[in-house]
Amino acid sequence: MVGLLTAQPLNRLTAQADAAPPTIDSIIIENRNVFDRKDDAPDWVANLANSLHMRTRQWVIRRRLLVNRGDPFDRARMEESERALRSLGIFRSVRVDTVRSDTDGKLAIRAVTADGWSTQPQVSFTSVGGDKTWDVGFIERNLLGTATELAIKYERNPDRRRLDFEFVNPSFFGRRTLLSVRYGDLSDGNRGAWQLGLPFHETAAPRSIESYGQIADERILQFRDDSLVDSTRHHLFQVGLRGGVALHANTHTYTRLWGAWEWRREDFAPSETSPFPYTVFSTVKAGVELGSVRFRVLEHFNSYARREDVDLSPTLRLGVVLQSGVGYEVSGQTSAVWNRGFAVLRLKANGLDSTRTRGEVTVVSQNLRRHTLIAHAEGGILSHVRPGSEFDLWLEQTGPRLFGIHNFTGTRMTWFAFEDRILLADNILGLLAFGLAPFLDYGGAWYADEAARQGGDAGISVRLGPTRAVRGEAAEFAFGYRFGQGVNGKRWGFSLRKGFSF
Repeated sequence: MVGLLTAQPLNRLTAQADAAPPTIDSIIIENRNVFDRKDDAPDWVANLANSLHMRTRQWVIRRRLLVNRGDPFDRARMEESERALRSLGIFRSVRVDTVRSDTDGKLAIRAVTADGWSTQPQVSFTSVGGDKTWDVGFIERNLLGTATELAIKYERNPDRRRLDFEFVNPSFFGRRTLLSVRYGDLSDGNRGAWQLGLPFHETAAPRSIESYGQIADERILQFRDDSLVDSTRHHLFQVGLRGGVALHANTHTYTRLWGAWEWRREDFAPSETSPFPYTVFSTVKAGVELGSVRFRVLEHFNSYARREDVDLSPTLRLGVVLQSGVGYEVSGQTSAVWNRGFAVLRLKANGLDSTRTRGEVTVVSQNLRRHTLIAHAEGGILSHVRPGSEFDLWLEQTGPRLFGIHNFTGTRMTWFAFEDRILLADNILGLLAFGLAPFLDYGGAWYADEAARQGGDAGISVRLGPTRAVRGEAAEFAFGYRFGQGVNGKRWGFSLRKGFSF
């Protein structure tokens, strides 16, 4: 575009759209490096990081946009394009807005992105209730500037050792065909998974089609009251196909029919069993999904120094499952929003040979400056559960944070958490943010044939998060007092691990 460009107020564009939507004349991409000139970081740090980092390719950004040259302007599609870019997980900031040429008044869409540091040697140590987990590895989340993730990680925890490989490319074929491959080599088995296809990439998408599969030969450990009670061998080979078509879809609402077919060989037996069982299942699923778009964009919620999209969209998904009998799938969410706050309720249930029901509610308020108040409650119940599918709150990170591995396992679970995340510094040398979070947790997990096993903790955590990394998840050092039935050992405890994400 020739001539000067001037930002165009969205309210003016909206008013114009009531008469005749303006046409998008051009798309402008501005992809910035990890550090730019106005950043408050030492020059040598900025220069070194920028020289080592390969900036995201412009075609990666352009492929993710849901607007094109010649389209009529649609504010909802522009906002969804911004969310789609953030969902790649490779940028520390994203802005998509409009500009007008001062010479001819033509309208352009401008996407301004700033890369995050994507090359991450992985060294971590977690200690909760005396149980220690550590891992080392390497993750590249933006390989050669293509938004491709490549990772290798070695982990050791009280149960086993494992070596994990991962490859994820959101544009493997065409603009939006996703390829994901994961493989884990365990000290007592192995597990792999893959996915290839075109998901519903936007609200107005007319169709989706995906294939997927899993393979596993592993040992399943079952715990009760913090003690190992059983060990079962698990063989799995699974392939499936799923997809859907939109009966109605625009930038605000959709109604979709979905279906899936799956072939699975899956068996559980004691390790010494010979010959091992061979059982085959074929499953057909079909249903309907309805939804409308509602998002809130927050800062200093689960991460630091970036805008986060919180999905509060009202949705309802219903389905029928046909295997040896007739089962069901039900899931959905609803929400309420107010100035600088929201509440969201989520429910999910499915049943065939076994049943699983789970619900949660989260209330968030940022009405106090530099404070994010979070109240969260959830509960779940299982019946006729297969080995390895029990609730384990330590592995899921959905339970009291100062308790050890397998302290809470079973077919019933509850968890209540309250945190006040206080931001103290959001730009330490242009690299880190720092905060404190007083907390209260209470919950647990137990089996149907035993009394409720629950515990709680109260204390304060120190939260540290990177401001230049592609993802800003906070690490948490928490210290506090433990109480309730699940306490083993000392009442005072500490944990060092990734902070909760709500």
